Amino acid sequence: MDKIERGEFFLIAGPCVIESDDVCFEVAERVSALAERHGVPYIFKSSYKKANRLSAGSYSGPGLANGLSALAKIKERFHLPILTDVHETGEIEAVSQVADIIQIPAFLCRQTDLVVKAAETGRWINIKKGQFLAPDDMAKIAAKANSDKVMLTERGTTFGYRNLVIDFRSLLIMKETGFKVLFDATHSLQLPGGGGAVSTGQPQYAIPMAKAAAAVGIDGLFVETHPNPAQALSDAGAMLPLDEMDQLLQAVLGIRKATS
Repeated sequence: MDKIERGEFFLIAGPCVIESDDVCFEVAERVSALAERHGVPYIFKSSYKKANRLSAGSYSGPGLANGLSALAKIKERFHLPILTDVHETGEIEAVSQVADIIQIPAFLCRQTDLVVKAAETGRWINIKKGQFLAPDDMAKIAAKANSDKVMLTERGTTFGYRNLVIDFRSLLIMKETGFKVLFDATHSLQLPGGGGAVSTGQPQYAIPMAKAAAAVGIDGLFVETHPNPAQALSDAGAMLPLDEMDQLLQAVLGIRKATS
């Protein structure tokens, strides 16, 4: 985390939800090797629970205890910082023992107690901008944390039904807060609900959108990735294939170099 605190560009990536040790280990091993080769600090991301599933039968994760145990193994084995999200204040203390960054989900970003108690742990917190919020609203939400250890993430804005749009002005507006600003290259391309039982997405546009965000100026990039998205238990239609992560990093770093 030292490099991130000093202002280096960084990557947050991992599968949407913890499915198995095998999937998490493969992602952590391959992405950490790519990040090291490109000189980019890397934070592993995955969720122990997805509390906002559209359908009751959708996979929601292994739960708090088993999920944190899996994340702790990744942290120990690969020496990586960990990010995971919380949904209730009662989860925060246990999560803070494993996670280096506590994430506030977009749908919960206005929950004052969640933001305050997460910040009170002394950990970094990443607050995702709700799909329903204007970017300048995030200054008020970040102020609730009363901390310098805050990141704000753009993940698209609701546009009609089952669609999101990306207004790149949002990144610049949120940067005016003085906090680190990230672009979520995969959730921004979700098609929420998708007209079926699960949300779908357009991950084929993730790399161009990430390049555009890099040109605007971001502090870090957030990506959900999986060895075989078609078989993923959550966000199967939105995650970037693991085989495309190298192309993504090369493209984004090339834009950063060209615009520096």
